[in-house]
Amino acid sequence: MKELAILGTRGIPAAHGGFETFAEHLAHYLVKRGWKVTVYCQQEGKGSVTAEIWQDITLVHIPVAVKSSAWASIMFDMRSTWHASRRHSLVLTLGYNTACFSILYRLFAVKNIFNMDGMEWKRQKWRFYEKIWLYCNERIACRLGHHLIADHPAIAQHLSTRVQQKKITMIPYGADEVQYTDVEFLKPFSLTPQTYALCIARIEPENSILEIISAFTSMPRTIRLVILGKLEPDRHAYHRKVLAAANESVVFPGAIYHQQQVQALRYHSRLYVHGHQVGGTNPSLLESLAAGTAILAHDNPFNRWVAGGAACYFSNVKECTKEMNRLLNEASDDELQRMRARSVQQFHEKFQWHDVLQKYEQLLTHVAS
Repeated sequence: MKELAILGTRGIPAAHGGFETFAEHLAHYLVKRGWKVTVYCQQEGKGSVTAEIWQDITLVHIPVAVKSSAWASIMFDMRSTWHASRRHSLVLTLGYNTACFSILYRLFAVKNIFNMDGMEWKRQKWRFYEKIWLYCNERIACRLGHHLIADHPAIAQHLSTRVQQKKITMIPYGADEVQYTDVEFLKPFSLTPQTYALCIARIEPENSILEIISAFTSMPRTIRLVILGKLEPDRHAYHRKVLAAANESVVFPGAIYHQQQVQALRYHSRLYVHGHQVGGTNPSLLESLAAGTAILAHDNPFNRWVAGGAACYFSNVKECTKEMNRLLNEASDDELQRMRARSVQQFHEKFQWHDVLQKYEQLLTHVAS
């Protein structure tokens, strides 16, 4: 039986980010295709490693008692890598943040494929020493990984400066199409369809949150701006700036992980605003395409390749203000409907799960042989 261990996520069932959602989709797909799949899951607390079977997938729970989230992730990766290196012959590691531990796979003759995520060390949120850590681990992953997966052509181009092209395969993520969601999911937020713009992102400078809010509040609006993301003004100066720029029309519900609620918020929004400046194929942007949302995105090669002609773009506050005024105040319902149709078309052409997962299985089979 073909077998695979998936590491680098908090685990499944998915409850947090794009990597967890992808891991769950890939695990289900491979199990149906006759693979034995193990997913490593982070668990709070102390104790020994445990395992269970969930929907024919083996879940290995690694307890971590460290309080710091960063150190908890490092300890989890170290323990799960040690555990996997002695039990599996093929590993898929999602992300390279702790690639230094993958020396164990070389020592135990385990084949390891890295999904290289984005250029993490370029993100503004990291301190200098954290950027050094990430930069070094990217280099280590390129050196120690048996094969590298890029989720975006720009990431593949970047990696080609590190390793030979034959060691890199470009495979994007996928998303589930949303054709209808119940408006009842909007009630907890006191929202109704087409009366709000939506932004889903960590509240960080590189996600253009301050620029988006500044553009939105530059003039009176008849709709609201809903920002989904964890807001901690007591801990972060940037969060305080974001709050200061907001007015009563800007709503901060916090971080929401209830999938149906998030889908409903996307599907019924008048406009989805995507401010991410770095990264590869961003899952949130994909999911907005799949929900048939009209999109305004930050203008960079990452977002341009994902959304293509389906979106409108901005590079700064002035451009964001101009596009918001046009799309929220001047655009007709017919124009917005055409944008929604282009979003769905873009999704169907590039980002359906079956095509993505089929490419992963082909690569996994090739590397394992």
